[in-house]
Amino acid sequence: QLQFVESGGGLVQPGGSLRLSCAASGFTLEYYAIGWFRQAPGKEREGVSCISRRGGKTYYKDSVKGRFTISRDNAKNTVFLQMNSLKHEDTAVYYCAADYQPIPTMCDISQGYDYWGQGTQVTVSS
Repeated sequence: QLQFVESGGGLVQPGGSLRLSCAASGFTLEYYAIGWFRQAPGKEREGVSCISRRGGKTYYKDSVKGRFTISRDNAKNTVFLQMNSLKHEDTAVYYCAADYQPIPTMCDISQGYDYWGQGTQVTVSS
């Protein structure tokens, strides 16, 4: 059974940090570019970051540049999103997703993604 399970969300004060994890089972992440997306209440889902198969290429939405870091450990079939200096506007449900990518150096946040996690809630509030 193919699964993509996120963890690490929670409640944090502004300026705080969280590290989201996304663990895959039933398929091998090394063949996929990975994206992190988020959806805030009443808003459309937006792409936050993506990373290529080997980790050499990354993309970040402008509003998270310098604060978020995406990484992956293919040996552990896991992807991470380190989120620092969190702001109220980062509050959302965060999803990881996998895009089968034959080009190991590519990631494209606008692509259709094949597998999605169930989402983890991140709330930034004082």
